[in-house]
Amino acid sequence: MRTSQLLRLSAIHVAVALTLLPINSTLNRIMISELGISATLVALLIAVPYILSPMQMWVGSLSERYPLWGWRRTPYIMLGLVLCAVGSALTPQAAYAIHDGVWWGVPLGFVAFGAWGFGFNFATVSYLSLATELSGAGQRARTVGVMWFILILSMIIGGISLARSIEPYSHARLAQAFEVIAGLALTIGLLGLIGLEPRYTVAQGEQRMSMGATLRMVAQNPQARYFFVYLMLLLIALLGQDVLLEPYAADVFGVSPANTTRYTSIWGVALLVGLLVTNRLTLWYGLKRAAQVGAAFAALGLLGIVLAGVFHQVGLLIPSLVLFGFGSGISTAANLALMLDMTIAGQVGLFIGAWGVADALARLGGTLLSGVVRDVVTYGAGNKLAGYATVFAIELVVLLVSMVMLQRIRSDEFQTKAVEIVEVAAHLS
Repeated sequence: MRTSQLLRLSAIHVAVALTLLPINSTLNRIMISELGISATLVALLIAVPYILSPMQMWVGSLSERYPLWGWRRTPYIMLGLVLCAVGSALTPQAAYAIHDGVWWGVPLGFVAFGAWGFGFNFATVSYLSLATELSGAGQRARTVGVMWFILILSMIIGGISLARSIEPYSHARLAQAFEVIAGLALTIGLLGLIGLEPRYTVAQGEQRMSMGATLRMVAQNPQARYFFVYLMLLLIALLGQDVLLEPYAADVFGVSPANTTRYTSIWGVALLVGLLVTNRLTLWYGLKRAAQVGAAFAALGLLGIVLAGVFHQVGLLIPSLVLFGFGSGISTAANLALMLDMTIAGQVGLFIGAWGVADALARLGGTLLSGVVRDVVTYGAGNKLAGYATVFAIELVVLLVSMVMLQRIRSDEFQTKAVEIVEVAAHLS
């Protein structure tokens, strides 16, 4: 892949993530802590995009079987970017409407988060499939590293800028910040998309497998099924804290909105360092061993986050965030490179879609786990710390289970079985 292609692909990745940044780093805390909206309702709203995630397999398969105007990925990425920007810009308006108790507040919330969800699912499977096709097997670790390096660097800058733009906090400032970020994200994404994907020409006699046949390719592959479950558990552990970290700092330690937003930047810097060292770790130890190292650091970070609250030591929280971010960076890069390897030529979109579904279901499970368990335990114990600590402890256990499962992942076995299934399906058709 040429450097210019990699940078433009990274721009699309950044654009989609930018539309999520103010939701996960600020709006979740504002809705729960400032507006007093139930954490369960907040979790349900944030989970809407992930409920829609099965469409990723459909989009990935459809784009390979029926290119639009000579492009397999570009039209879906473009539609996804527009929906992400519109949905993100509407979310603070929905939050204020819910707080004000107007009848259309909750429906608007589901519309806003639903629009972002459709956009996320259309764009993500498409640009990751394009990244797989443009990079080739030998360049995928580098591709992942550069894309996530640029992403996290952008998130750090975005997090700092967002914190400054909403201080002193007001509803108007927050809504304006969301609109600016959405417009910027759409511009960056569309500029990156121009001329990125080469036109696709259907070869004479090329066979197109049915949607049912392509889905069976995943279901009949033992390694694919195992990797799907592993990926879900890992991401539940790594991402489940997203919706609660800022409210945790606010409710347990009394940290201000601007400072909790800056915690995203601290976590991001550590994640960035983790991404930087991953390529070297994979060269020395391989993808699986590097992923294990990352998970171990993340587990220590989660343990520290729990202990910081138990002993009410805010000074322990930031080092724990650093450990968690560093481990998450290594684990993210290593597992994404492994994910791109778990595909076969001609069916890239299908398998990237399947792993995207695992990612989204993990986010759904992690978000619902965070919101529901936090509310139930807090209500039962009459103590907010108990609710947060229980969620983080569960995530720690899930992370340890995923580390054990990783030992059984075999990409070579996956490739062999996937090719066999394709050959059988082609013969039957």
